[in-house]
Amino acid sequence: QVQLVESGGGLVQAGGSLRLSCAASGRTFSIYAIGWFRQAPGKEREFVAAINWSGTTTSYANFMKGRFTISRDNAKNTVYLQMNSLKPEDTAVYFCAADSPVVAGTGSYDYWGQGTQVTVSS
Repeated sequence: QVQLVESGGGLVQAGGSLRLSCAASGRTFSIYAIGWFRQAPGKEREFVAAINWSGTTTSYANFMKGRFTISRDNAKNTVYLQMNSLKPEDTAVYFCAADSPVVAGTGSYDYWGQGTQVTVSS
């Protein structure tokens, strides 16, 4: 079992920055990768970024345009999403999720956090 808790969301002006945190606990040794997703009102959930647990590989959605950075703090079992130059269209609930191959192999996310709200005002 893996537990994920997101934090760091809030209200920010356009052009501002936020850092989201995803703290993992439980069987963290079984994690292959952590992904960030977001879901805006009335829209489907979309992929934002991902990092493998060893921190050697990252991937980003095209809309990032260099504004977002995903990173890992192994000592704290925490993955961060640094968001800069935020835009109103970034407003969404942001979720982190863990891919655990021992559950269903790679390529799917088996554990999800509760989400944290990010609101960007114009």
